[in-house]
Amino acid sequence: MSVDKELLEILACPVTKTPLELSGDGNYLIARESGLVYKIEDGIPIMLVDEAIPLDEWEKTQGKG
Repeated sequence: MSVDKELLEILACPVTKTPLELSGDGNYLIARESGLVYKIEDGIPIMLVDEAIPLDEWEKTQGKG
């Protein structure tokens, strides 16, 4: 389940305070400046830095790395 478009517009990376990008499958929020990826569970973004996935590791699992 993807995050609401209006919510996506106001969310920001908790590390850099920069905008987030929704992954193609709608299951993750990507923070390119911080190099972190945040999972979306049941439409709720898990915006905890300790729970974030390093972008390079996430890209490998997506076949992009």
